[in-house]
Amino acid sequence: QVQLVESGGGLVQAGGSLRLSCAASGRTFNNYAMGWLRQAPGKEREFVAGVSLSGFTTYYVGSVKGRFSISRDNAKNTLYLEMNTLKPEDTAVYYCAVKTDYGDDYEHIWRYGYWGQGTQVTVSS
Repeated sequence: QVQLVESGGGLVQAGGSLRLSCAASGRTFNNYAMGWLRQAPGKEREFVAGVSLSGFTTYYVGSVKGRFSISRDNAKNTLYLEMNTLKPEDTAVYYCAVKTDYGDDYEHIWRYGYWGQGTQVTVSS
């Protein structure tokens, strides 16, 4: 089991920035690739960003490339998502998740076996 707790969400104006954190406990954090996913009202949950076990390889959905940055600190068992130039369409509940299978497919949510409770990000126009 892995327990995940997100923090850092909030209300921000368009063009602003937020930094999300995800603290992990339980099984060894650096045994797993990790991801951030989000769910907007009335929409399906979608992949946002992913990072490999080492942290050296990252993946992003096209709509956030160049604006968001995912990173991890394995010594602190913490995952981060730096979000810049936020847009109203980024409004969603953001979840961190453990990718429990292997391979380079980070997009599909069934690849993730453990989830946090989510943190709300609201971007006003």
